[in-house]
Amino acid sequence: MSAPRTLALAAIGGVLLALSLPPWPGSTGTWVVGVAGAAALFAAVDGRRVRTRLGAGMVAGLGLYVPGLWWMRDFSLPGFVAAVVLEAAILAGAMAVMPGPRAIRAGPGLRLAAFPAALVLAEAVRGAWPFGGLPLAGIELGQVAGPLGPAARLGGRLLVVGLVSGAGAAVVTAARRRRRGLVPAVVGVAVVVVTAVGGAVAPAGRFNGELTVAAVQGGGLRGLRAVESDPTPVFDAHLQASAMVGAGADVVLWPEDVVDVAGTFAGSSEEQVLSALAAGLNATLIVGIVEDVGDDRFRNASVVFAPDGRIVDRYDKVHRVPFGEYIPARSFFDRLADLSAVPRDAIAGQGPGVVDTPSGRFGVLISYEVFFADRSRAAVRAGGRLLLVPTNASSYRDAQVPAQQLAVARLRALETARWVLQAAPTGYSAIIDHQGRVVARSDLGLPAVLRGDVQLRTGRTVFVSLGPAPLLVVAAALLLAAQFPHPNRRRPGEGLRRARWPGRGRPLRGRAPGPGPSP
Repeated sequence: MSAPRTLALAAIGGVLLALSLPPWPGSTGTWVVGVAGAAALFAAVDGRRVRTRLGAGMVAGLGLYVPGLWWMRDFSLPGFVAAVVLEAAILAGAMAVMPGPRAIRAGPGLRLAAFPAALVLAEAVRGAWPFGGLPLAGIELGQVAGPLGPAARLGGRLLVVGLVSGAGAAVVTAARRRRRGLVPAVVGVAVVVVTAVGGAVAPAGRFNGELTVAAVQGGGLRGLRAVESDPTPVFDAHLQASAMVGAGADVVLWPEDVVDVAGTFAGSSEEQVLSALAAGLNATLIVGIVEDVGDDRFRNASVVFAPDGRIVDRYDKVHRVPFGEYIPARSFFDRLADLSAVPRDAIAGQGPGVVDTPSGRFGVLISYEVFFADRSRAAVRAGGRLLLVPTNASSYRDAQVPAQQLAVARLRALETARWVLQAAPTGYSAIIDHQGRVVARSDLGLPAVLRGDVQLRTGRTVFVSLGPAPLLVVAAALLLAAQFPHPNRRRPGEGLRRARWPGRGRPLRGRAPGPGPSP
């Protein structure tokens, strides 16, 4: 295949992967589009030279991340360009370390396995580096509603990435109609199917009670940054919406960052109002607050009010948003860009995200934290029986980030076998069951209260117990093994180099072509 055709095929693969992500087109059938995108990318890079693989990976990355991270352009066009190039470069690096022409003797089986292994490792890098990672636009988000999603119980989001890319590589290997490739393709499909079924029937914890919960969404304009909005109308809107909660709720969740106070929250007028609200509802009330710490720092926290109005616990956000809640190396980046939209840095909290309430111990993932499986694993391992996701996606004009956040909340539910209650000031608020199904969801921009019964659950899934480490070890081993030829496989003509002519040493072990002497 010529270089232009290879790059075109890689670009198609990247675009198809992007089209499998929320919110395009938003149906449960998009998982097939993701498999098709993985297949196109594998066909473009398999057996190619390293420069070709590197270029194809970069082009595919641009096809995936330009639309997948399109929301970033509203905040910083240079930042959007830099993020897309960096994320695409990570994918290109993964394709570059796949086996090339010299390692083609490794056979179709190892070459097939090397592709999902490379993508798993690339996604692991993206989820951790730089600045703590940027896992938005991950290809696993397009699989949450499909048959591969339940495998997250076994290996988390990285296993889902491995399955979708493995399925695509198996399809291509089988389509080439080569006898040597048919068996590995069948084995690859079997591994994907068995793993997906295994995830669906894997242990999912135990029922441990039921609560009536409510997620409050005040509604309002979208596309406004924190420095451009007045916190008072936001607070008032959520007070008004809370009147729709009604009697009998056990837990009421407010979104992230809807109570913004100058100074400390304790003793503020907002605390007094919320204390009265909790007592009036006779419910545990969990509220997202922001409080000042000096002139240039702040805390982002969820505060728990008991039904009698007392503050009984609090969780401060640990995983902050780089360039959103704090500026890494602020003095350096201040020379390159206008940082006025982020004038203060958030102070990071510590420990697992759990709060003890009169209704039980809950895990808390504040906004961006829901994209990181280590936060939900830590919360469940610390005893969280329900996951709460107070978030604030009102800064985004379109549905892209809210839709991706809803998808990743479903993924966290699958990984941990916990119900999820999500509240956002302008949506999406949602109730999600432990199988990742959306029980209720709000509309964007409108005031709403989602109310329903949720299960409290105990026990650990395989992923919560083991984490991603076993999968990363297997992926690294497969990728390394694919770099070397199989010990029983020879290059063409290798037997001739081992031959000896009569009278020049040992007897001839092979037959040379042509009219030369025979043994």
